[in-house]
Amino acid sequence: MIVGASGIVGSATATLLVGEGWEVHGLARRPTGQPGVRPVAADLQDAPATAGALKDLKPDVVFISTWLRQQSEAENIRVNAAMVRNLLDGLRPAGSVRHVALVTGLKHYLGPFEAYGKGKLPLTPFRESQGRLDVPNFYYAQEDELFAAAKRDGFSWSVHRPHTVIGKAVGNAMNMGTTLAVYAILCRETGRPFRFPGSAAQWNGLTDMTDARLLAHHLLWAATTPEAANEDFNVVNGDVFRWNWMWGRIAHWFGLEPAPFDGTVQPLEQVMKDDAPLWRRIAEREGLAEPDLARLASPWHTDADLGRPIEVVTDMSKSRRLGFTRYQPTDDAFFDLFEALRADRLIP
Repeated sequence: MIVGASGIVGSATATLLVGEGWEVHGLARRPTGQPGVRPVAADLQDAPATAGALKDLKPDVVFISTWLRQQSEAENIRVNAAMVRNLLDGLRPAGSVRHVALVTGLKHYLGPFEAYGKGKLPLTPFRESQGRLDVPNFYYAQEDELFAAAKRDGFSWSVHRPHTVIGKAVGNAMNMGTTLAVYAILCRETGRPFRFPGSAAQWNGLTDMTDARLLAHHLLWAATTPEAANEDFNVVNGDVFRWNWMWGRIAHWFGLEPAPFDGTVQPLEQVMKDDAPLWRRIAEREGLAEPDLARLASPWHTDADLGRPIEVVTDMSKSRRLGFTRYQPTDDAFFDLFEALRADRLIP
């Protein structure tokens, strides 16, 4: 069972598992049609309704790749911890679950949005042994619900911490790849400079990212590798890059020249705030599948990542030692995404 099957991570995981011959159930509030995936509609905030939706299902492996953004970290903790708890409580009566994988991210090390990249942070590259920060964080609350249920019900678990995920999904709250594609097309349409919106630290520093397809393979590996049971893992592509190189690669894919970067932050949330009508006109002219800019782009999240004041790279040694050796060049991950968006008529 994939929870959040219509999201970036969930849809990539569904595609992989269906291709591997798994029987896949995809749980979402509003399931979308996915080849080979049996839809399960459930609102995880509603415990009785969740239990009812799950009562006839007996999954052996559960992949949790969903969350709901709230107005404060206290609310993030309350809502997202309850969603994990309600899900695992709803699955408990069948007694079928042998492994649960939870996808979180590098906010485990960087802190929640309210304290993102501030205060005393662990040194990079981030390693799993660095543990938790001394601040409230909904990722920690999700983990605690998972650990308690695993201890109670006797299944194994794994926690997966990707860096920024590159993949295709519409209506996703955290989608840098599609956001940058839309931004590039708007710049091409209007003649605006295609300018890096973030910080000098990100422009000049090393970073890494996570292809959703590689993350899907990592989830499958952990669920089927005994040595990976009851472990937390970082998961990134395996390469490192600087945005002052990657920005030009992305620009040239869209037929643009990258604008010079002067070191000042110009958030996309401000740059794109009035672009919804323009995108709708482009979509109508080009016959695109999604005219609603808000369902494609998430500038706030891209700003959070590209505006960080510190260099962020991630250590994968723990997975490598246990046998996970898959690798994905990040520029190819962007280009594959852009090709997929064009093929599905999401961008011109």
